[in-house]
Amino acid sequence: MPLKIYGIRESTCTSRVLTVLAEKGVTDYEFITMGRADMKAPEHLARQPFGKIPAIDDDGFVLSESRAICKYLAKKYAGQGTKLIPDDDDLKGYGLFEQACSYEASYFNHPAESIGFEKLFKGAHGKGPADEELVAQYKSQLEDTLKIYDVILAKHAYLAGDQVSLADLFHLPYGALAKEVGFQTLFDPYPNVKRWFESLEARESWKSVPSIMAFFKRLREAKEEAKE
Repeated sequence: MPLKIYGIRESTCTSRVLTVLAEKGVTDYEFITMGRADMKAPEHLARQPFGKIPAIDDDGFVLSESRAICKYLAKKYAGQGTKLIPDDDDLKGYGLFEQACSYEASYFNHPAESIGFEKLFKGAHGKGPADEELVAQYKSQLEDTLKIYDVILAKHAYLAGDQVSLADLFHLPYGALAKEVGFQTLFDPYPNVKRWFESLEARESWKSVPSIMAFFKRLREAKEEAKE
């Protein structure tokens, strides 16, 4: 049975998984597009108890949470495509990799995701306009992280060393979204971060993933058509 992926192609977290599949050259999978009601259906809650996306079913093995899925796929397809995770016996390399993953989850994701929520998701879901005071706070938090990243990235090309890894790719969805919703020059004051992030955005794997901004544009257009 082919790998099944449950999600929305343009969603931030689903795009992590699709980027990794592209890096690995995996095309033999079935994509099941989920609607909001589908996510709360009993069969999906059995896959993802919090009713979120993405989730996968790999011939009966069910897994959710985008970062966990990406690590699973990187190990399953270790022998093909881009090497995105160190070998288990490379203890130091693996330690540096997990450290970089923790940087993203602990210091980058929250402010970047929160900017995306305030500037895009909040209005799209009818929860009112962005709280610009909060946006400014999240931007400041993100800038504090980027200052430290710039020091790290002055020493090597990527967060875990001189080879790209999942830890780097994990930054793409919300980093790109923060730029799209009004902070296009966010990385410019940090030359090493700017070089690093632009190199990630230029990867063919990422360019193959549909844009969440395009998704919301289609939703707005559909709403306007419905009014006519």
